[in-house]
Amino acid sequence: MLARAVPKPGGLRPRSHPGGCRRAGGVPVPGGVPVPSHSPPAPALAARPFEQVPGERRGGWLNLYHFWQEGGLHNVHNIMARKFQRFGPIYREKLGVYESINIISPRDAATLFRSEGMMPERFSVPPWVAYRDYRNKPYGVLLKTGEAWRSDRLTLNKEVLSPRVVEGFVPLLSEVGEDFVRRARAQVQKSGRERWTADFSHELFRFALESVCHVLYGERLGLLQDFVDPEAQRFIDAVTLMFHTTSPMLYLPPALLRGLNARTWRDHVHAWDAIFTQADKCIQNVYRDLRLQRKGSREYGGILSSLLLQDKLPLDDIKASVTEMMAGGVDTTSVTLQWAMFELARSPGTQEQLRAEVLAAKRQAAGDRVKMLKSTPLLKAAIKETLRLHPVAVTLQRYTVQEVILQDYRIPPKTLVQCLGRRIAELEMQLFLMHILENFKIETKRAVEVGTKFDLILLPDKPIYLTLRPLQRPA
Repeated sequence: MLARAVPKPGGLRPRSHPGGCRRAGGVPVPGGVPVPSHSPPAPALAARPFEQVPGERRGGWLNLYHFWQEGGLHNVHNIMARKFQRFGPIYREKLGVYESINIISPRDAATLFRSEGMMPERFSVPPWVAYRDYRNKPYGVLLKTGEAWRSDRLTLNKEVLSPRVVEGFVPLLSEVGEDFVRRARAQVQKSGRERWTADFSHELFRFALESVCHVLYGERLGLLQDFVDPEAQRFIDAVTLMFHTTSPMLYLPPALLRGLNARTWRDHVHAWDAIFTQADKCIQNVYRDLRLQRKGSREYGGILSSLLLQDKLPLDDIKASVTEMMAGGVDTTSVTLQWAMFELARSPGTQEQLRAEVLAAKRQAAGDRVKMLKSTPLLKAAIKETLRLHPVAVTLQRYTVQEVILQDYRIPPKTLVQCLGRRIAELEMQLFLMHILENFKIETKRAVEVGTKFDLILLPDKPIYLTLRPLQRPA
């Protein structure tokens, strides 16, 4: 997650390393909004008290009212940009019952992360926690804290981050990418115009959900077909509804909405119920496959299957963590892919460079996707540059575990600090773009400018229409 996201001018220019925020006077700024420059931090003895941090720390409910009046639910990133411009690189804010310190300097973020030790205390998404408490379900790794989080994270890291396991993901993700290409070619043929022009947001959401479920559960849901099974469609609708109902409860206590039996709360519960029902069915299918030994010993069966075979975590904890990983890995991926395709369409020269790199890697690796991933640095840089231009989220939150000095202010323990962060699902995006570049030219109207709106993550504020035109030469 990054600190803010008003699209920056200019096209996609891949770099060999991640780009940073723009700077004014030596200070990172949100989307080109100037932030007053500041001196290096003073020694701890000279640091000012917490009470002197600039901002709006009183009148939380009045602040929340003004926040809503400014369209804050969908405009939080622009509001933050204006406040950084007004107060400088650190400010204090109270909205309703939530109070936080907001920072934007990478140096401050590094100071914060260094201070938190091996068990960071993260801000858990309140409505997600409220649902699990309401249904008496265990927390997964995204919602746990302390030693419980660290223990689960170490176990899951071996199944998500180790090179051996990551290579096992490649054929699963590549299979879904190939199916998307087949679907795109079918749509081109149906159009009768040798191209497919559409707002691809829903198509990419279905692709991302199909991909992450294939990796997590080891099975296909059939979301890329023209006719989607009603049960699978209910799952798509549930995931969409869960995301949509999360945003309002970031500022109003879920307990209040539950007490009022508000529709937002009811819809949120209904969505998570459907998501966990689907997870239960997937677990039953995995158990059945393991019992019947339907998959060969060399065939990677997905993260869920591996965790069940290891038997290092309780079943309910496995289900909770896998479900949370699914929820956290869909919209971030699909929106980033949409921005990447948009920027490549607006930068045809860069698109051709990437295509040449991908095709050369394919010839050299004889089509081996694992080898191709190791020889496409420009493609990786393009994804990083896309995330610099269009970060998908506004903030990454941490509670301070001890006193920390930020911008010469003493920030006490247990203070919520929001700062810049990072992205996920790079492998999935690389493979998808490989398949697209091998088979299609991406086009759009270059003069179109697209802004952002906030709905749990940052989304385009208008439909992005893209055209996929089949390449004339064989890839």
